[in-house]
Amino acid sequence: MKGSTQNIQASRRTFLKSASCAVAATALGGHGWSAEPEKKGEGAPETPKGLQKRVPRWRGFNLTYFFSKGDSCNPLEEDFQWMAEWGFDFVRLPMAYTHWIEGDDVYKIKEETLKKIDRVVELGRQYKIHVSLNFHRAPGYSVNRERQEPFNLWKDEAALKAFLFHWQLFAERYKGIPAERLSFDLVNEPCGEGEGGMTREAYGRVVREAFRAIHEKDPGRYVILDGMDYARKPLPELADLDIGQSCRGYDPMEISHYQASWIESSKYFPEPRWPMKDWDRERLEKHYAPWVELAQKGVGVHCGECGCHNRTPHAVFLAWFRDVLDILKSHNIGYALWNFRGSFGLLDSQRADVAYEDWKGRKLDRKLLELMREF
Repeated sequence: MKGSTQNIQASRRTFLKSASCAVAATALGGHGWSAEPEKKGEGAPETPKGLQKRVPRWRGFNLTYFFSKGDSCNPLEEDFQWMAEWGFDFVRLPMAYTHWIEGDDVYKIKEETLKKIDRVVELGRQYKIHVSLNFHRAPGYSVNRERQEPFNLWKDEAALKAFLFHWQLFAERYKGIPAERLSFDLVNEPCGEGEGGMTREAYGRVVREAFRAIHEKDPGRYVILDGMDYARKPLPELADLDIGQSCRGYDPMEISHYQASWIESSKYFPEPRWPMKDWDRERLEKHYAPWVELAQKGVGVHCGECGCHNRTPHAVFLAWFRDVLDILKSHNIGYALWNFRGSFGLLDSQRADVAYEDWKGRKLDRKLLELMREF
């Protein structure tokens, strides 16, 4: 595969010229960003123990252009314009590798799709928004069951080989773009131990092999892994790698996924309220404690997905989400709402109990926006 497309080459030249310090830091094994927490005024409470300092407190959204087989793969500049206008600085791009291969040939690449991903990276540069590329469907694994993978990433060498090939493809394509602008999130929400042959050892091997393969092509690229058990459990045994780890803001599922059609058990969930009988602010604190402990080891922690499906009463969602965001912020952990547009989103979420604001032809959840801007 040849290098970057013309627009990416131009953006690389522009950024490298204006960010030589960042590149120099990358060459030394750093990433040229400042992850120091926001300064507090006189009399403010002390910084809590376990503050995450390894990466910036990125705040933003998941953009689902390349998420599943029915998606358009057409990035919208207005999304980046609005995010930047509202003060956000992060985009996670969950992608299915099947969008850029021909048929079922995992080694035959469609350049036209990669050019559309180039466009997302370029829009991130233009609007000063960090872009994190994520394999939501990787060769051999996806939490999305719309397709049966022909091999198993946790057990099959053929799947691992294809996985490494695709990440090296992106590493080569975006080589030299500073880590403050672009990161790689290896595979979305690995399942729990015992599911489909998954073990901690198997996942650890996949991560280490991918980390090595990416840095073979681009030593400065920052890499992120999702925790096990669908990003609920961190992997402290991988803290020796200079790699970020990503959690989720979905628990309890009875709130975040109430009546979600793709989760069979959700139809039995009781009507949501916050706090719940078995969940409250204290339990949320305990839920995130392992991630805080990981941050104490110097590992970058970020919440790659969070939010709530549109069937949960809006007031309940906002009350619960305020606690989630407050806990994350108290440890300098950033977040990305799933999604920007759609049933979990800031725009066009189709909630029955929201008085939407017209925003340039879109339906804006103003209360959610203001809550997110607060944190």
